[in-house]
Amino acid sequence: MVTPPTADALPAAIVDRDQWVCWRTQERDGKPTKVPIRPGTTQFASTTDPDTWTDFATARDGALATPVDGLGFVFTADDPLVGIDLDDCRDPDAAAPTAWAADLIDTLDSYTEVSPSGTGFHVLVTGSLPGGRNRAGDLELYDRARFFTVTGDHVAATPATIESRTEAVATVVDQELAAETDDTATTSGDDMWGTAETTTTTASAPADAGADTVPLSDDELLDRAKHAANGEKFTRLWNGTTSGYESHSEADMALCRQLAFWTGGDSARVDRLFRRSGLYREKWDTVHYADGSTYGEKTVERAVAATDDAYTPPEATDSAAADATQATA
Repeated sequence: MVTPPTADALPAAIVDRDQWVCWRTQERDGKPTKVPIRPGTTQFASTTDPDTWTDFATARDGALATPVDGLGFVFTADDPLVGIDLDDCRDPDAAAPTAWAADLIDTLDSYTEVSPSGTGFHVLVTGSLPGGRNRAGDLELYDRARFFTVTGDHVAATPATIESRTEAVATVVDQELAAETDDTATTSGDDMWGTAETTTTTASAPADAGADTVPLSDDELLDRAKHAANGEKFTRLWNGTTSGYESHSEADMALCRQLAFWTGGDSARVDRLFRRSGLYREKWDTVHYADGSTYGEKTVERAVAATDDAYTPPEATDSAAADATQATA
């Protein structure tokens, strides 16, 4: 066993809670599985029984005195904590995350540590976890009835504290989990949660009406957007300012939704205009999804699908009125 971390190496938000267990690896169905152990004993702990948990100091002493592999923290419905588990996304030799994991860690921007195996990461945030599917592939998110192994091997580029990230968590769920369920029936749940449900989700088709939806040049359209009632907000986003948003991804979606309005839901034009903005970055063209979609493609698709209203140029309305008058003359 690696020496367990001290309290000083961990965020106070978890150290101060009496939700600590130890853990050890046990073979289950032919696979190694981490199981919770009651500190100071060799008995199993339960992620739903507080009587089997203890304070941090007692758990640490137990980890040093009994044959276990490390410390663990239990998530409950009564605390505001959410744990995000990223597996098989770190090369221990290079000590660096894959591009996929780096993007998620950047989006969440909260305390992150390396998992015991050295091949994954655990991110801790406070906030709310959306209902529905909580896992897909190498990504899992939990807020109750589960425990995380805790190593204290902090990723230096991330905050040393656990940050409030409800919107960022929703973004991760939307971008990484919802995409996995599009057009499929999926069974979700976990034996430690004791629940399972079947959900059918159908992807919304983006309204790509073509380049003539709003018959204005790109420059004219942008000028109108910048001088509209909410033009100041549009201009900040257009110039690449992300203040007021929990993450760069949140800002990307906000700008794309505004562009979806101004272009009448023309996804190709939204993409073309976004690439001219200060928010555009290399991540836009990175493949993020199992179907081969890039981050940018999926962001535009969701922005267009979520935007119900569309801009109608006054001259288009005038033209339609004139045509109607001629038709009845």
